[in-house]
Amino acid sequence: MSVTYQGADYELAWPRRLFVSEAAALLNGRTRQDWNDRCEFLLEDAFMGPAPRDDFQFQLASGRNPTNPVLTGGQVFLRQLMNGAASLREAVVQRRPYWSERHVGRGAGPAGLQATARQFADLVGRLVTRGYFEKAFDKDCVDDPAVVDPAQLLERALGVPGLWPLVPKRLAEDLDVFCDVVEVLHDLVARPRARWMHSYAGCGWHHSDFSLEAGRVLYRWQVNILLEGSDLGLRLADEGEDVGRLVAATDPARSDLLRAMAQRDDTIGDRVRHAIVLYRARQATEHDKRSAVIVLSGVLEERRKLIKAELLSKDEDDLFMVANKFGIRHQSEQQKRDYSVEFLDWIFWWYLATIELTDRLGTR
Repeated sequence: MSVTYQGADYELAWPRRLFVSEAAALLNGRTRQDWNDRCEFLLEDAFMGPAPRDDFQFQLASGRNPTNPVLTGGQVFLRQLMNGAASLREAVVQRRPYWSERHVGRGAGPAGLQATARQFADLVGRLVTRGYFEKAFDKDCVDDPAVVDPAQLLERALGVPGLWPLVPKRLAEDLDVFCDVVEVLHDLVARPRARWMHSYAGCGWHHSDFSLEAGRVLYRWQVNILLEGSDLGLRLADEGEDVGRLVAATDPARSDLLRAMAQRDDTIGDRVRHAIVLYRARQATEHDKRSAVIVLSGVLEERRKLIKAELLSKDEDDLFMVANKFGIRHQSEQQKRDYSVEFLDWIFWWYLATIELTDRLGTR
């Protein structure tokens, strides 16, 4: 049995790591009576096109695999697909430029709030159709009408009436409202792992066995793709204390540094994560950024001996001179305060990178 993983027919609509995680969870529960239905649902949900589902259905006819009597043909197919996930192509985040963009330099440019709100409403609509808000909003069945009013649920959470169904024009009127809706729906979304068809009166699919973690991972990934194409300068945090909250976007290299530092599990991890939350909050003030720098400078102060041993003493002096002489850690008449907030941005990244450097120096 072989599976062809290359090409658009096997392009993922999910982040690769989420597909691997959900496939592994499904294989661990391979004794479920509805396993085939769950697998078919997973393949429909995780891929852009129908080819994986169709190939899976073809494999079902083979029954037990002679080389592995424990697994069915369909289960062997999913395991092969999961093991070969590295060759699966994720949906293209940024399309290749068209002719006029390559030769004339004419492009659409980043989307403003109005276009972003419209795209977001479309994204949420697709998730609703696939049952991702059925856990929070209930299923409005012809035999058992929903008792949850999504508009009231959002109003209780945000204090703003009339937000559901989502209306792009309404979201585009106020950036704060738009951001609130993005964050609250992150907390409510959940991926259904099972479904059954209720055909009476066109009721449609009923969903169950919800995973909050899987739903939130997919939601963050899809919303961040949307936000990367906008001019809002925001993204949903994937890690740290502020996971699922909109934060200031930055370049990939610094994003990788933030991710690595937010995921640390040593004794200073909580302090570093707290500094990151203070600094990258969507509405971080100059005071918030200064507080973040103070936290990081305290971590470096504790590592002064390591810095002195591994770096030139002049570098060590300069490192702490900035915090001590420029009105950051201590407040006195001798300290310099005539600097812009951009200075705090620079010193934050310098200190965070230096902590990461001392981690590696300490390990060595």
